[in-house]
Parts: sequence; C-alpha cells; structure tokens
Amino acid sequence: MAQTADGIVIVDQHAAHERLVYERMKAALAATGVKRQMLLLPEVVELDEAAAARLAARAGELAELGLALEPFGTGAVLVREVPALLGETDVQGLVRDLADELAELGDALSLKEKLEEVCGTLACHGSVRAGRRLTQAEMDALLRQMEATPHSGQCNHGRPTYVELQLADIERLFGRR
Repeated sequence: MAQTADGIVIVDQHAAHERLVYERMKAALAATGVKRQMLLLPEVVELDEAAAARLAARAGELAELGLALEPFGTGAVLVREVPALLGETDVQGLVRDLADELAELGDALSLKEKLEEVCGTLACHGSVRAGRRLTQAEMDALLRQMEATPHSGQCNHGRPTYVELQLADIERLFGRR
C-alpha cells in the first residue's frame, strides 16, 4: 500500500512484479536474447515420459528463452541454466508448468509463435510471491519500476496490478462526505 498526493494505491505485488519481469524478458529477447544463469548444481526434474519428451523436443527453443535443459534418462530432464532475470526460482515447478503448457500448445506452433504464454509462465515463476513481506526499499523499487513499465496496470493474465482510492472515495467510505 502506498500513499499518493490525493489518495492511496493498493498493489498486488506478485501480479505487478510478474508484469515487470514479463516486459523485461520480452525486451531482452528482442534486443539480445535472454541471458542465462548457470545452476551451481544442475537440477533433475522427474516427469512422465511424454512430458519429458515434449521438453526435450523443444530444448533448443527453450534455450533461446533462457532455460537450458536436456533429457536425463526416461521421464526426466536435467536443467543446467535458467533465465538470469528470474533470480532464485522454483526450477521443479517451472519445468512442470512449462511441460503442461507445451501439452496445451501442441506441436503445431513454435514457442516463438507462443512467446507470450511461455514468457508469462517464466515470469510468474520469477516473481515475488503474494504474502511475502517486502522491505521498504523493495516496495519503492517496485512502484518506480511500475511507473516506467508499459502495461504495468495489468498482470500477464489481464488482472489489475493495483487499485487506487482517491481521498474523496475514502472519506465517502467513512461517511465523511
């Protein structure tokens, strides 16, 4: 929650940060490609055989989006790198969600053609979680980044990232006007 000159703004920190990460990822991909962060210890993700095969078949495209993985036996993939801008992320959850998303997208389209959905999934996993207590500096940074980011009023799924209450509205809620 933040005070403005004429009211208050209530921010959904996860939705707002998700939009910011999503927009940065799209810009990075368009400019220079998504930078990758090598994992200190590669992570094995156990999946069903079909999901592992779907991911392995798209490994080249996923690498362009910053996720380097390879087949690891039957029904598993080994993740070596993740998109750097995600920071610390739940690799297991990210890979499982991408496998599910690839099943929904089907084989007809390339990931580049479905870039928004894939970047949205990556961004979701790289965003601050709802309920996490942000420091004052983190809150300030989030608000400043929102001011400078296009479409920051909505998350990638179309939900609002903040609501604004004008002082007059607040006064009306308390029967002052």
